Amino acid sequence: MNPTTEFASHRTSGHLLEVRGVSRRFGGFLAVDNVSVRVNRGEILGIAGPNGAGKSTLFNLISGVPFGPTAGEVIFDGRRIDQMPAHKIARCGLRRTFQAEQLFPTLSVSDNVAVACHYLGGRGRSAKTSAESALETVGIMKYRDVPAGEIPLLAKKKLMIASALVAQPRLLMLDEPAGGLNNEDQADLILLLRELQKGGLTLLIIEHVLSLLRELANRMIILSSGELLAEGSPDAVLSDPQVLEAYLGKAAA
Repeated sequence: MNPTTEFASHRTSGHLLEVRGVSRRFGGFLAVDNVSVRVNRGEILGIAGPNGAGKSTLFNLISGVPFGPTAGEVIFDGRRIDQMPAHKIARCGLRRTFQAEQLFPTLSVSDNVAVACHYLGGRGRSAKTSAESALETVGIMKYRDVPAGEIPLLAKKKLMIASALVAQPRLLMLDEPAGGLNNEDQADLILLLRELQKGGLTLLIIEHVLSLLRELANRMIILSSGELLAEGSPDAVLSDPQVLEAYLGKAAA
């Protein structure tokens, strides 16, 4: 898999993803409240916010896993997807990872990726070839025959990314990819994500490690209590008094 060409869209400009006024209600609780955001082709958009802000719920509403919005629309590459089942959304070219490692621990690393390839319907290549290509892209080919439950944490993170990349998505959504990683491993992850972006992949990243988003993201949004609180460049957003208050309390404002 060539990271410089593999993920390029057939369109060259404009918005790849548009989230239009999406909400999600659970009984009387409004987890996401009328959030709108656009993701440009080829950019890295960071999402941050305090615990319970609705970040992962927003990912759910976009990907359809495990549920979609109760109001609003999600448009991917010009096509409305919020009323589609999750597997069809994935096959449109949108893939996500989760906070917890979603792995088959007794299967080999290569077989984990091959399972993802079968699920998503690989594009003209065998599952084995596609899996090895994805593992090469993320740099964990040396673990290909090792049970996934036995590899280091960074390799597990990369394995989840490889399992998403195997179907050659145009948008990759990562939910706290740096969680639990030390500084050295975070630096390694940053290099990988930059290479994926250079290859034409659009990235949407939820992260509590704000230094990672400051270094990686072209733009950021901040969610608080299910609402969009701030949007802009990382430096501007992370110095916004409202953002500081949401994270640290009124004393920080």
